[in-house]
Amino acid sequence: MGGSIAGIVEIDFALIGHQESWRSAADVLAVLRGPGHTPLPEEEVRDILPWIPPRAVCHVEIASTRGAKVRGVYIDSFIPPDRLGDVCMRDNLARVRGAAACAIKAGAKIVSLGGFSSILIEGNFEQLPERHDTVFTTGNTLTVSFVVRGIRQMCLQEGKDLRQTTLLIVGATGDVGSGCARCLSRGVKRVLLCARNLERLRKLAAELTACGVQVEIATDPRQFTASADVVICAASLASSSLLLDSIAPDAIICDAGYPKNLSPCAAMPDAKIFFGGLGQVTGRMNFVPDLHGILNRHPFPDVVHGCLLEGMALALEGRFEPFSRGRGLITPERVEEIECIAARHGIYLAPLYNANGPLKTALDCRAEVFV
Repeated sequence: MGGSIAGIVEIDFALIGHQESWRSAADVLAVLRGPGHTPLPEEEVRDILPWIPPRAVCHVEIASTRGAKVRGVYIDSFIPPDRLGDVCMRDNLARVRGAAACAIKAGAKIVSLGGFSSILIEGNFEQLPERHDTVFTTGNTLTVSFVVRGIRQMCLQEGKDLRQTTLLIVGATGDVGSGCARCLSRGVKRVLLCARNLERLRKLAAELTACGVQVEIATDPRQFTASADVVICAASLASSSLLLDSIAPDAIICDAGYPKNLSPCAAMPDAKIFFGGLGQVTGRMNFVPDLHGILNRHPFPDVVHGCLLEGMALALEGRFEPFSRGRGLITPERVEEIECIAARHGIYLAPLYNANGPLKTALDCRAEVFV
């Protein structure tokens, strides 16, 4: 396949990801094949993609607003978008391991695991290939920071007092969901936790209750949607299939999933929905070959998922360490720490948007201090 990238002398970071749709997968393949080839129809992409091994797709250069520069590589695991479910767990894990091997071979000092990559590993980095000077991070702590800040910003611009709201977290026992629960629970009136694993739900509820939080749990979000004012969707779903029945008409909903959690069929005409967990590089970000608009399909420039930005921010800071290690370890203190690191290099919460485009009333919250 044409368009392979040439090696560079030193790699500071690597980003491991996958595409959430066949359209984006087709666009990545078009870049790899080169400009002289006719784009493949989707049915051919569906046939070809499962046979492509994990490989480096492009170089990435990030410049801090303070002048620091780091270089990295984006590695696609080429997990087919329709094979993100549990039935393909073994093959998908093998692909993540293969992508990790590519990052180690490239000499990356720190590697961010994006999307389902971190969910498959679950923080058990021992599942990854043997490595020497390469460390891994799930990147979930910075994702939590951007989700939390997005919720606060939306409440502010909608005139909603967060302290008087009922917060529902779908996917509450996952790394992002539990991190959001710890960061937001003491600043709301009531917390509703929803996840598939009842034992993990009870454990998280006990932790929050011990801190004086009013908590209820359920394995079906439909038990809670009618009473929730603010909703965070952070479930590990293989497709956009979550339906929130009877949601309050003025509810604020953050879809922090990758792929997105909310089904396109979800009927929530009056709810305020935004995509969460995204940050923006305000220094400079370059791709070689140029994959702007392919790797970052957003209505704003240089917007990236927080899980990937965490590795970039740590590289700019010169902190090559496994900052986010796995499920249940994200605390408000760690969120504040990584947020300060990111902000020091000009990485902030991205402007808010949803499937209809930018939110017209979005506020610039970069000067806001994390509380």
